[in-house]
Amino acid sequence: MRIMRTPMLVYRSAVIAALGGFLFGFDTAVISGTVKDLKSVFLLNDWWLGFTVASALFGTILGAATVQVPSNRWGRKPTLVLMAFLYFLSAVGSACPWNFGTMTDLDWYGFLFARFIGGIAVGGASVVSPLYTAEISPAKSRGVLVAITQFNIVFGILMAFFSNYVIAGLQLGDLGWRWMFGVEAIPAAAFFFLLFIVPESPRWLIGKGRSEKARPILDALGTDSGNVDDEIGIIEKAIEEERQGGKEKLFCYRYRFPIFLAICMAAFNQLSGINAVLYYAPTMFTVAGASERLSMFLPVVIGFTNLVFTMAAMYVIDWFGRKKLMLAGSVGYVTSLCIVAGAFYVYSPEFNVSMAYVDVAKAEATADLDTATAKLEEAKKTFAEIRGRETDGTVPIMGILIVLGGLMLFIASHAFGQGACIWVFLSEIFPNQIRAQGQAFGSFVLWIFCALVSQLFPPLLALLGPTSIFLGFAGLMVLQLLWVIAFMPETKQVPLEEMQKKLGIV
Repeated sequence: MRIMRTPMLVYRSAVIAALGGFLFGFDTAVISGTVKDLKSVFLLNDWWLGFTVASALFGTILGAATVQVPSNRWGRKPTLVLMAFLYFLSAVGSACPWNFGTMTDLDWYGFLFARFIGGIAVGGASVVSPLYTAEISPAKSRGVLVAITQFNIVFGILMAFFSNYVIAGLQLGDLGWRWMFGVEAIPAAAFFFLLFIVPESPRWLIGKGRSEKARPILDALGTDSGNVDDEIGIIEKAIEEERQGGKEKLFCYRYRFPIFLAICMAAFNQLSGINAVLYYAPTMFTVAGASERLSMFLPVVIGFTNLVFTMAAMYVIDWFGRKKLMLAGSVGYVTSLCIVAGAFYVYSPEFNVSMAYVDVAKAEATADLDTATAKLEEAKKTFAEIRGRETDGTVPIMGILIVLGGLMLFIASHAFGQGACIWVFLSEIFPNQIRAQGQAFGSFVLWIFCALVSQLFPPLLALLGPTSIFLGFAGLMVLQLLWVIAFMPETKQVPLEEMQKKLGIV
């Protein structure tokens, strides 16, 4: 029996397509380093700060919901080229909202629009990048190649944190936050130009009746059957079956349980607080008393932890199964969130004094020094009442380390549980005839909750404080744990017919 090797063209095309995932992760996390500057530059209160951060996510919802139209009409490759162009436009537009002096409402609207179109690119790429890779890959290597996109998303998050840290260290002043956004234009431009050396999806070409154009591409990419004509026949048959299944409606009584599972999986993914951590990590470390420089570095540690445990989960997911990973992740969520909440509760007096010293340091060059000094004296008085002693204003290193440890455990729990399982699980619980609809629905629910959490986190943090916020997330993850135990089926290596019986689809 001859062993079919996967051609280099497949690997090259998959890696280039996965740059859409890298930019997805980068664009998602890069705003974390700019939150403080955006608040002061655009004079935002906590509510409008949340809206500004969530502006890209509103675009993501639109992109994920509508990208099937250009993808099916123009092709996978032109759609990815469009997404790359939108990424580039968003990076430049976010970095240069035209006015370099006092910002006006018009500048803020321009910034929101730039972030919104970046969100469209994120939503579109999150659908088309793995779709394109799946369609060009032979079955024997499809899982690994599609997983490159998930790896690149996490790698992009890490690189965003690292880039923010490096730029903050350059001390560029008012230009720093602009560079944090603008640097994304480099990988976006690379993505745009590299896409011109990859082929169109042969599956899309065959679906459009252009089999002759697909023939040389299939020959270059390799086939599962070893014969291009046989492969074209197999693809044509599969496409016809999907078209027949496309008439099936997702929202009917028959599919009530997989719909319930998809809603819960997607909602709990964001109700864990994962995007609050990714978008506001430097803010949380600043609240914990860390210096500005340290607050930009510690998210890099968080991003690296995310990368390591994502790789570990990808390695064991087919061995342990989805439910076991979700159980471990849920327990880790609850434990880590309670640790973080406890650290903010126990060390809050020290954290408050540290923050007050920071306010004085910032106010020394302004006319607001008297107000900042009064705030410091009030914080020191409160500290003395609680602790029964005076404070010298030293940074509570132990408290910062506990917050860091808790957030590292949190991100590891996410990467090992929800992060690894959600897309796999959503692709397995729906029958063939409605799988595309089901996955799109699950993605839509995910982005809705993502936008809600990102929007509400700053005002709730100001209103309730970090202790209450993280305890709230912990309580929601207790509900996820109970849901996993009571309702989540194990989908590992379960045949479709048996899965349908498990889920009550008859």
